Amino acid sequence: MNTTMHATFGSAIGRLTGSRLRTRWLTWGACGEEIARVMPGDDLLVDADIVSTRAITIDTGADKIWPWLIQLGPGRGGAYTYDWIENLLGLDMHSAREILPQFQNLAVGDSFPIGKSGPRMRVAIVESEHNLTFASEDGRWVWSFGLYPLGAATRLVSRNRIALTGASPFKRLFTVLVMEPGSLIMERKMLRGIKQRAERLGPAHRPSETSKAPTPPQTPARGPSEAAAHGAQGVDGSL
Repeated sequence: MNTTMHATFGSAIGRLTGSRLRTRWLTWGACGEEIARVMPGDDLLVDADIVSTRAITIDTGADKIWPWLIQLGPGRGGAYTYDWIENLLGLDMHSAREILPQFQNLAVGDSFPIGKSGPRMRVAIVESEHNLTFASEDGRWVWSFGLYPLGAATRLVSRNRIALTGASPFKRLFTVLVMEPGSLIMERKMLRGIKQRAERLGPAHRPSETSKAPTPPQTPARGPSEAAAHGAQGVDGSL
């Protein structure tokens, strides 16, 4: 790639990295406090090029949500998203509509492949009814799920940390323009899918009148991706 084209891609990436639209798709549903929060697994990939934090309120307790998280994965409980898209990519995802007892014993060190050519994901952290973290064996992806009480409801927070080590400017631009918005579509469906399942099979407990989602801080949120933290939309927002 010649110098001029390299500079053009670099300039485009720079503009997009600081864009408000990108902030919205990287932080769907999350407030500033959740974006800034240090979650278990953050230290597994400190120098991430992409950090997304997305969240949703589920009107039941963490104990009703946890079984759906612990069975996540291809050939297991699926990903509760658009299976037809996942399977076009060869990921063997079949989203369960019920809790599967045979997949409730996930332990640190367990692993499974993401498709035939994707990374192998290893279970890095299991804190029952609080945190589940996967880390790819190539060291380029960490995916954490956190459950945080909100009155009688629960906030489910999903954080992805991704390294683009060695990626060309073209691949970085493709990631920002295509992969990041695509991940929002898939992950938003997943979070809503977990919410629907947990509330349906749970007993659903409605939060009290005084329960509120965390209030965004007045100062810009800290974190590896200042652009993603700044100007995030409100809780459970949408594009």
